[in-house]
Amino acid sequence: MVTEPIGDPPAARTPRPKLTEDPIGDPPSPASAWNIANALTVLRLILVPVFVVALFAHGGHETGWRVLAWAIFAVASITDRIDGDLARKRGLVTEFGKLADPIADKALIGAALIGLSILGDLPWWITVVMLVREVGVTGLRFWVIRHGVIPASRGGKVKTLLQAVATGLFVLLPVASWIEPIAWTFMIAAVIVALLTGADYVARALRLRRQAAAATTPTA
Repeated sequence: MVTEPIGDPPAARTPRPKLTEDPIGDPPSPASAWNIANALTVLRLILVPVFVVALFAHGGHETGWRVLAWAIFAVASITDRIDGDLARKRGLVTEFGKLADPIADKALIGAALIGLSILGDLPWWITVVMLVREVGVTGLRFWVIRHGVIPASRGGKVKTLLQAVATGLFVLLPVASWIEPIAWTFMIAAVIVALLTGADYVARALRLRRQAAAATTPTA
């Protein structure tokens, strides 16, 4: 006589999914906009008006306030480097971050350059050249966005570093006038690199447009 084997009842022996069916290989879910990288970007945006207030306090040339303005500018500039590295290394890149990060960068540098020119510490022509370059490159990126993205070049990153160092030194000029030649060296270098990389961005944008046009042109 055939008897039912001792153990789990038939209903309990329902085949289990194989291990290969587990969703181990699924891509990670998109990063939340509420992350440390974006928090640093927002902090940089918040620091911009704080920096401006410190820069113009007591007529704009009081030693203590200028040191404070420089410290705020330095902290904000450092967050620019940290938030990008965190976003890439920890997979925290978000649409908000990609939009807010360049806005925060340009707001900080723009506020510093314009503020220094208003105070008479930096010639207006330098401020105009640097801001026109920034606006122009941003416009180029949007002009070709349908065809591709123009990534930041190595020269562009060098320009950002030179510009931040030079601007910080100019903020400190009323505190230590002996740094003026050093500040001018960095600023002139930043202007030259800005113009060269700006021309490179124009060439890359035109090349991208030509490649896109050639790809869509029917062949005979």
